[in-house]
Amino acid sequence: MVFKRLLGSLGVGGPTVDTVLDPGPVLPGGPLTGQVHLEGGKADFEIEQITLELVARVEDERGDEEREGVVLFDRFTVGGGFRLAEGEHRSIPFTAHLPWETPITELYGQPLGIILGVRTGLEIAGAKDKSDLDQLTVGPLPVQEAVLEALGQLGFGFKSADLELGHVGGTGQRLPFYQEIELTPAPQYAHAINELEVTFLANPGGMDVVLEADKRGGLFSAGHDALTLFTVGHEGVEHRDWNAEVDAWIRQLVEQRATHGSYGSYGHGEPYPPGHGYGHADHHHDGHHDGHQDGQRRSGPSTAAVVGGVAAGVAVGVVGGMVAAEIVDEIGDAFEEDDD
Repeated sequence: MVFKRLLGSLGVGGPTVDTVLDPGPVLPGGPLTGQVHLEGGKADFEIEQITLELVARVEDERGDEEREGVVLFDRFTVGGGFRLAEGEHRSIPFTAHLPWETPITELYGQPLGIILGVRTGLEIAGAKDKSDLDQLTVGPLPVQEAVLEALGQLGFGFKSADLELGHVGGTGQRLPFYQEIELTPAPQYAHAINELEVTFLANPGGMDVVLEADKRGGLFSAGHDALTLFTVGHEGVEHRDWNAEVDAWIRQLVEQRATHGSYGSYGHGEPYPPGHGYGHADHHHDGHHDGHQDGQRRSGPSTAAVVGGVAAGVAVGVVGGMVAAEIVDEIGDAFEEDDD
């Protein structure tokens, strides 16, 4: 028995863990469900704690050089405090709610290139801890889908999406990073902007939609970035004319005067000009009022335009020992079990 304990402390003959997430994409703020499957080792072991950690691959553009790493952005305890007998099989179901600001990884089944993972940690008394990493797929909330659908209908095209370390100034952002979805301009706006960036910041009461345009310069003026924010509610999505609403947002952004550095950009924690909106939506930074418009949201073949040309197969590495807002220098090559 002493020899078995020694092997267990070295990670030999100890329990193993495998987490299986329920199929289908999860929504921001919604429940993440699945089961943690445990298999006993060659001796009895005390399982002290089972945790789930949400991790994301994030870019850090602060400083002189750009880095890429992994950030832990939430952690849940789903079990523990029991003895796992030798060779015993045990499954532990769990339900954990994602943060509202969890970035979306796909739209209409098309991956956006955003990498999220669920890392399972198994703390074992007298033995080496075990872990498992699974890919997390997150679909859009109805408001996010409606805005991106409208942008696709208006002629904007998907360019790329990433997560950047930092905060969007003037918002109630809670996570240590934010998502940017970069779009090529629609033909009717190509003369005015080079690129449009969209950031969604959701909360239980509504959604901040932050738009940033890389505006082209004129004959007597240099190009510059213009930013604005619109807040919409989660309810009544199907009753709004999103094409007209989003088009009005873009027109307001294009007509906005040059900021010339008067407002902070992403990651600096400074305010930027709020949008004046469209219809009855409330666009104060701290307001989350539903705006209802007559008309019907349209759907059609162009819905895929906004995600056209997305490259699939991007992978994330195994991480451990992370703290929120801390970024590491290296990522592994692929999702795989971390049994080391």
